[in-house]
Amino acid sequence: MSRYYYYLILINMVANIIASVPAILLHSHKDGAVSAMILAIFVGTFLVTVYTRFFNAFPGRTLPELLQKTTAPWFYRPFVFFLAVMWFIAGVITLITFVFLLIRYLTPEMSINLISLTLILSVIFGCLMKTERVFYTVEIILLITIPLILFIFFKAYNNDHLEWDYVKDAALYVNKWPNIDAFSACFFLFLGVANLTIFNRFFTEKQKFGWKQIFIIAVIAMATLFTTYFIPIGFNGLENIGELVYPWISTSDSLRMEYFIIERVLFVFLLFYLGIAFLSILIHWHASMEFLKFVFNLEKIKYKGKKFGKFIPVPFFIGISLILVQLLNEYRLFLYTHYFYNALIVIFPSMCFLFLFIKRRMKYAEQANQK
Repeated sequence: MSRYYYYLILINMVANIIASVPAILLHSHKDGAVSAMILAIFVGTFLVTVYTRFFNAFPGRTLPELLQKTTAPWFYRPFVFFLAVMWFIAGVITLITFVFLLIRYLTPEMSINLISLTLILSVIFGCLMKTERVFYTVEIILLITIPLILFIFFKAYNNDHLEWDYVKDAALYVNKWPNIDAFSACFFLFLGVANLTIFNRFFTEKQKFGWKQIFIIAVIAMATLFTTYFIPIGFNGLENIGELVYPWISTSDSLRMEYFIIERVLFVFLLFYLGIAFLSILIHWHASMEFLKFVFNLEKIKYKGKKFGKFIPVPFFIGISLILVQLLNEYRLFLYTHYFYNALIVIFPSMCFLFLFIKRRMKYAEQANQK
């Protein structure tokens, strides 16, 4: 598979280490979080396989294009609009989470509207780029941030204050029935593959996807989930760990780099994770913009011979995001995110049946053309 395919998977996994996923998992640390992670690895890897093989069968085609060929307008237009809303929500959750983090830890005296608007505008202009340019932006930022984030993870694993006895105690709860909230949070980490609904247009040639690629994705997922869940427990203990709003913030603040310009790892961790968050929002909102372009034929809207349709969603994205930043607090964000994740464990597996329908219709269409 192309390295750009792995970028879609990796960013969705890594970006959520600092967001709501660890808080949801650790909130259920004695109620089935460990078994939920194990179940999510199998279910999530299977879903990644199904999605990848489906889109690999139609190189260069997006899901809206396939729906247009195989379904009626009364179905595909509302459905694609629904996808646009979902992708927007996924991006805005990450946006608001990092606005709250910046206000709390880095820029407490700045206006929340100013921080929000700065982040939104930086992402919005990226969303308007072509898909291949989005990928190139993703690659550049990943090359800068990922090595340093991996170094911080190495420091965490190699730290003397990491108590492996706490980790072992947490693992003993594996015999509990999987918790649905914990499962949905883990499941969300695998949904980077769903971005192929739009980003598949970049992959114009059929990719090799076999057991080796499936194994790589499963290993990355296991490493991500282990780091997300067990490392905060190793540093903070098992009791009351579920009360932490941002477990990985407390964990990173336990680390020190004695010979670096900035001793506290927290500030370095936040700054570089901001880059990962930017990429996550960029990918989600770019996909949402593309869905909206398809539904409303925005590319055809012109004024004096110049296309301006693609700019129409921009004020809506900015306005809705600013309103939500004002309305939500950390508790409400956590609560609504948890509802959103629970909905996704129904929506995305159900789409596999839609893929089966599309595949059969496309097969019949090809057979008819051959005759």
